[in-house]
This record gives sequence, structure tokens and C-alpha cells, in this order.
Amino acid sequence: MRLRHLLQTAAVADAPARRRSRPILAAVLAVLAVSAGLPVGGPAQAAPAVNYTNPLVNQRADPHIVRHTDGYYYMTATVPQYDRIVLRRATTLQGLATAAETTIWQRHTSGEMGAHIWAPEIHFINNRWYVYFAAGRTDDVWRIRMYVLENGSANPMSGSWTERGRITTPWDTFSLDASTFVVGGVRYLTWAQQEPGITTNSNVYLARMGANPWQITGPVTRLVVPTYDWETRGYRVAEGPTVIQHDGRVFLTYSASATDANYCLGLLSASAGANLLDAAAWRKSPTPVFASNAATGQYGPGHNSFTVSEDGQSDILVYHDRNYRDITGDPLNDPNRRTRIQKLYWNADGTPNFGIPVADGVTPVRLRAHDLTDSYVRHYDYRARIEPNVTNLADSQFRIVPGLAGGGTVSWESTNFPGYFLRHRGFALYVERDDGSTLFDGDASFHRRSGLADSAGISLESQNYPGRYVRHRDGLLYVETVTSTADRASATFHLE
Repeated sequence: MRLRHLLQTAAVADAPARRRSRPILAAVLAVLAVSAGLPVGGPAQAAPAVNYTNPLVNQRADPHIVRHTDGYYYMTATVPQYDRIVLRRATTLQGLATAAETTIWQRHTSGEMGAHIWAPEIHFINNRWYVYFAAGRTDDVWRIRMYVLENGSANPMSGSWTERGRITTPWDTFSLDASTFVVGGVRYLTWAQQEPGITTNSNVYLARMGANPWQITGPVTRLVVPTYDWETRGYRVAEGPTVIQHDGRVFLTYSASATDANYCLGLLSASAGANLLDAAAWRKSPTPVFASNAATGQYGPGHNSFTVSEDGQSDILVYHDRNYRDITGDPLNDPNRRTRIQKLYWNADGTPNFGIPVADGVTPVRLRAHDLTDSYVRHYDYRARIEPNVTNLADSQFRIVPGLAGGGTVSWESTNFPGYFLRHRGFALYVERDDGSTLFDGDASFHRRSGLADSAGISLESQNYPGRYVRHRDGLLYVETVTSTADRASATFHLE
């Protein structure tokens, strides 16, 4: 869940992630290697676009969303009062925003599990539902430990929840953020804990699960000790581990630093065939893979989970953040972390690409060329072009918004430069700031047509130059007339 461990003050720090002025530098260089998680099978690299609106749910931190075989998404999260565990469900991810919320468990009025009810996760294991969570005591609120609830009902919104007690680890110390996953038929538990003799607030650990999903067995492996600058801002923290698997690899994300604007995601990766209990099998990213972004107004993204889109073809990143940087007092007392979702992309080498926390509102898409299936529309030095392997993901993401010129048109707003739009000038395409002029509005507005070379794709006809379409030529984008089969193919794109 989060990090101010043991200490109660919350040293706020300056927000990382400054926005550069040139699009080439604009995306947070995601060291694209990320989290290997729950039973999510990696979808194909090219997957259709998704359409969500952020934030998904206000005042819900440490979000965990799972899609079950009954067709429902189930969501739980930390409430700002830290006094209960809540659950909601919907048949769509966006539907979770307005779904009724049920309190399935409340803190004890004395003793154990009586304070700081944090970071619940819901899992379906052996035909039963389990919720993992952290809690303190009423007489010692910082004596945080991990606990488990069990429910045998088919619908976890009903039935009774049985307390299965505390998860026992080698040390009776500050511990939290339990998560579970299966690799190669073996179920593991990963969590965060303060280990005696190590001067950190929390590290990340891994162990096999025992016969019961509230017990671990065998050796415990220490996976992450926060040592990098970005892991030690405010507090020396590694917490909130979660896993996603893709193409025979396991990716584990974790959250680092204080829970203000410094909060960010780190990444471990390993082969699914390796001995995951051997710390040497894991590679740790030297830089954060997801961090605050001043341009999009998103601060302290972290404590994530993963789910899958409604069509099962896209992996979805679930996380919390705030839409402001500066916090008065202890961030733990600030209630405004919001649950957000956005598509997780995969690089050609099979590593995940988080990009940046996108702006509030509709989620962005990418435009893949019909005739160059590994190439995407992106901006570089403000010039629109098409390239393969765009690892600066946000350079190739655009929000589809109502056309600046109206008339049923659409405009394409840059993800990492909000307020900048794709527009043609001299029939060449650029990403430029909206100057409010009628000329700009026309140049940045397009009619969305069925793909000229493939009706499953789209083509973009200029609003102020009817008959001219956005097409790529020699690696750059232009608004031109199209006549040949090759022209039509270069003017057709697929949304991802």
C-alpha cells in the first residue's frame, strides 16, 4: 500500500518528472520492463484500442481489479478512513465508476485488525474468494501486519467472510501489501516488509504458498531493497508488489519512495522458467518505469494492479495518483488518491511499456500504419512521422477529441503535450499548440472515415481540404490526395 512506515511524519518531496519542451524528450523513458502478475496471459502485441475515462473512482487508493469467469470485474481499494474493506463489481471497467459499493468487512473495535486497514486485494483461489489486506492494532496503529479473509460464495458480494488470521513470515515486523500469483503451476506470495538489520522502511519479498492460501512455506527470498535515489525519496521504500506475465517472462512491479509526488513504479523481470526464489534470476530496472508527470497533471502514480480489457486483448494498468503535486501535512491524511486505468503496451522485445500517467479524461490511442504493421504515428521535434518500435510511448499516443472546427470532425491531441494537436501546415503534419485561430482549428480537424484500404481501419480526411487525407510518405506525414492502391494503404491506420 504505501510507505511512511513506522514513522508518522510524511516528508513531502519535490515532484519528479519534469516535462521537457521537445516532443522527442517528452515521454518518461519507461525502462520498459515491468510487472509480471496474476493469471493474465499476455495479449498479442497489436491489440485494438480501448476507451476509458479517468479518474475511474475518486478517493480510492491501492486499487485492485480482477476479471472473473462470471463476466464481472471486481474492484477493491483502500478507503481514506482506513476503517473497512469495500467491494464493487461491474461487467465493464468503466462501469465500476458508478457501481454500487458494498462494505464486506469492518475493522475491529479493539486489538488486532483495529486500525490502518490498507491495500486489500481480492483473489479467487481453489473455488473460493480471498482478500489479503494489512492492518494495525487499536493500541498500536503502526504495528502493521498482513491478514486474510475467505468467502466460499460464488458471488463475493454476498455470503460471509471468515477471518483466516495473520500471514506469518520469518520476522514479526511491519509488513503489508500481500499479493499472490501462479507461475508454472506454483503459487507464490509476494509482499513488503521491514527486515531486522536492514535500514529501510520496507523491502519486497517472495515465497511459495503453503497448502492454505494464508500460509507460506519454504525459504523467503528478498527481491528488492530500495537503494536508488528514486526509491528513497522521503522514505526508503519498496512496497505494493504485483505481477503480470507475458511471452514466457514474469514482470513484477513495485512502488517506491514516499506517497506524495515522489511515489513511482519500479520493475523486476525474470524468465518464467527460472527459479523465481533465486534473487539472481531477477533483473531490476535502474530507473522508474512510471512516475509523476507535470504536463498531464498526474502525481505520485503507484500501488498498481493489472487486469484485462473487455475483449480480452489488451492488458490494463490499474493504479492510483493525485491530480496535484503539493500536499499540506502528511500525505497519509490526504484522501484524494484516485483509481485510474490505462492501456499497457508491449514493446517488440516483449517488455512492457507503461508510458506516462495520461491526463484526466478519455484515454489515448495509437495509430498503426496499415501497410507497415510495426510502425506508428508519432511526433519528433514537433514533426509528425511514422516509425517502428516507438519506445517513448507517449510520443505515439493521441486523445481523440471533438474537432476544433466542429461539424462532426475529430482532432488528435498529443498525450505528453496536452493542448498540442496534429495539424497540417503547408500540407505537412506537425504537433503544435492550439493558438485559438480559425485557421488552426481547420488545419487540426479531420473527418474520420472508414479505412480507404481496409474498412476495419480508419482514414482521416482534412476538414478544410476535402479530398486530401493524412498519409505517410518517406517516413513523414502529409495531407494529400490519394489515387493508387499504395496511396490508399498509406492513408489507412488502425487504432490501438
